[in-house]
Amino acid sequence: MYRTHTNGELNLSHQNQKVTLSGWVQTIRDKGFVMWIDLRDRYGITQLVLDEKRSSTELFEIARNLGREFVIQVKGEVKERESKNPNISTGDIEILAEEIIILNTAQTPPFTIENETDGGEELRMQYRYLDIRRNPVKEKLIFRHQVAQKVRKYLSEEGFIEVETPVLIKSTPEGARDFVVPSRMNPGQFYALPQSPQTFKQLLMVGGLDKYFQIVKCFRDEDLRADRQPEFTQIDCEMAFVEQEDILNVFEGLTKSLLKDIKGIEIDKFPRMTYEEAMKTYGNDKPDIRFGMKFCELTPFVKGKNFNVFDSEELIVGIAAPNCANYTRKEIDAIIDWVKRPQIGAKGLVWVKYNTDKTLKSSVDKFYSEEDLKVWAEKMQANPGDLLLIMAGDEKNTRKQLSELRMEMAKRLNLRNPEEFAPLWVVDFPLLEWDDETQRWHAMHHPFTAPKPEDLEKLQSAPGEIRANAYDLVLNGNEIGGGSIRIFNKELQSNMFQLLGFSPEEAQAQFGFLMNAFEYGAPPHGGIAFGFDRLVSILKGSETIRDFIAFPKNNAGRDVMINTPAPLTDEQLDEIHILVKNQEKQRNN
Repeated sequence: MYRTHTNGELNLSHQNQKVTLSGWVQTIRDKGFVMWIDLRDRYGITQLVLDEKRSSTELFEIARNLGREFVIQVKGEVKERESKNPNISTGDIEILAEEIIILNTAQTPPFTIENETDGGEELRMQYRYLDIRRNPVKEKLIFRHQVAQKVRKYLSEEGFIEVETPVLIKSTPEGARDFVVPSRMNPGQFYALPQSPQTFKQLLMVGGLDKYFQIVKCFRDEDLRADRQPEFTQIDCEMAFVEQEDILNVFEGLTKSLLKDIKGIEIDKFPRMTYEEAMKTYGNDKPDIRFGMKFCELTPFVKGKNFNVFDSEELIVGIAAPNCANYTRKEIDAIIDWVKRPQIGAKGLVWVKYNTDKTLKSSVDKFYSEEDLKVWAEKMQANPGDLLLIMAGDEKNTRKQLSELRMEMAKRLNLRNPEEFAPLWVVDFPLLEWDDETQRWHAMHHPFTAPKPEDLEKLQSAPGEIRANAYDLVLNGNEIGGGSIRIFNKELQSNMFQLLGFSPEEAQAQFGFLMNAFEYGAPPHGGIAFGFDRLVSILKGSETIRDFIAFPKNNAGRDVMINTPAPLTDEQLDEIHILVKNQEKQRNN
């Protein structure tokens, strides 16, 4: 056998035992008369020792031909170390090597395989298989596995059945762009990779499975960010004979279970907030409630003082940054420059220092008296020592810009503690949103989301006022899950498609299979999907999902390790009946 033990399990209880270990050479320290070799595998590091009194010349010669990352097998005897290392699990022992077998040689790695490496991100992604040998990456992947097992255990105990749904499906016009797959056997026709198993899990409810889940790969051809990948993983769930409250209770339970088992944190209550309140109070629908700095609208209190910036704008709104009144002008100017960046797009901001002696000093003292500023401070529930930051503009953009500033100030003030967890349900989203470019309504979530029963009467008269029977689970300012109660009535689903601009023929062509299924006794049902990559990263204290994916894509959606996406040969393209521009030019010539 290649090994009797791993490199993380030996201790003094194994003293004087003969063992066989295998792994990668981490480091070699040669003092001439004595050599130490650190041998690494997934489980840890074990120190090997050779000395001139107990080891043969031939063994020294083999050891001196080793290099970093060589794969070796070692046979020897467990001994107590003279100089112990309390930082590793095997730090009390070492192996007196008696035989070393080189299983495979290795080139010098392009970066050091250590916790702190000298390799940049792009280089490490190119050699991801080497990066995985490093503890920080390995531990994240093991952590991901542990979370997945706890999810499966919880849902299975709750009566959910794990079912696999198809990966080659039909492209639909709603949502993000699909990745498409040409069909060789059906010229000119294409599959799409699923953005989610939405319609299939609804069909499983029609099929009577009652409670379904799947940890499933999904695909979206959209612009990338640090927390997005073209392929990602969801915890996808659906339940029959449920209302919103039933689903919220089950998945509060899942989240509580994960926080308790993994982080040792017990959370009793998950606050709830309407979409309207979230947008009004925090400027976005996934607010981080670990800290304050709630929005305060000042519009009626600031107009009419001949300050054109305020008098001419639709909305004036601000936040009170705690204990920042001592900021220098240079520090305040840096904040102003930050909001003026193209990524934020603000024209600037007004500031007010509410000093600890209760005096007030602002950038608009020319237009507003200290009494005026006191009213602002009172409305914003500011405390002496706070810095008021106020923005003006149109409703939509200004709230978004102030939301970005709120998060930036929280970051600068170290208020976003990754070891503190604040879950929140956001409910009562708008069912529809109007798109000026296409001049039609779009589903805010997806076209299968049910309206609130009390808003059904507005379907034709005031569609923009209809609230969706939908809910998002937010954790630390990140949406980790979202779902809804579904439409299960064919007539209502047809009306929804019509409202979204589908002709009856288009609706039948795209979703006829689902509406047909509704005619065979579809139960009331609803569900939720968790972004698994994001959930795992937040539980580990990070907001970058790429670190928790074994082989991620870069910001351009490329896998730099295998160099994909890549072109196909003309023969391959011909076989799937695709003609690209360069082929067309060549054939025309």
